[in-house]
Amino acid sequence: MKYPILAVLFFISSFSFAQNEKEDILSFQNILNTDYMDSLHSPLSKEKRLIFKGHDFYPIDLTYRVTAAFLRTPNEKPFKMTTTKGEARDYLKYGEVSFSINGKNMKLNVYQSLDLIKLEAYKNYLFLPFKDLTNSVETYGGGRFIDLTIPAGKTIVCDFNKAYNPYCAYSDRFSCPITPIENTLPVQIKAGVKAPTEH
Repeated sequence: MKYPILAVLFFISSFSFAQNEKEDILSFQNILNTDYMDSLHSPLSKEKRLIFKGHDFYPIDLTYRVTAAFLRTPNEKPFKMTTTKGEARDYLKYGEVSFSINGKNMKLNVYQSLDLIKLEAYKNYLFLPFKDLTNSVETYGGGRFIDLTIPAGKTIVCDFNKAYNPYCAYSDRFSCPITPIENTLPVQIKAGVKAPTEH
């Protein structure tokens, strides 16, 4: 059976694109594992680092890598985001991302840390904390985070395969932002890092 050349080229192009996306996610996983084995970057105690073999990730699923509509919300006022130790840190709602997963439409807020944006390396950084129905079952109860960069246009890629746990999931020494209630998704996000084994 012969296939039209355009269909074959489209299949090859799609396959290559998917492979590149998976390689990008695998690179993220490798970097995260390496950082947690490194005494300079790891939240783990020395004892836990010695036995750490890598995070427990969900299988990579490109269903959870979405191109979201990005809406800038420029008139927001700074607010205090509470942390796990009861502290309050200054954040600003920067915008909203809207997307669909498995036919369900969802929206999340993205934030800027008013302390971090003073640093050159973080001036374009966006913070996406979220909770979903896997919390306290398969994933950390306090929710997970995704790092984003301010987009140039009106769309942004949100890859839940890159969702990671806050440091306080691994040690009580850390004080982590508590995910705002409005960033709770009514679905299971079976992508990214699962809960540490001790949780």
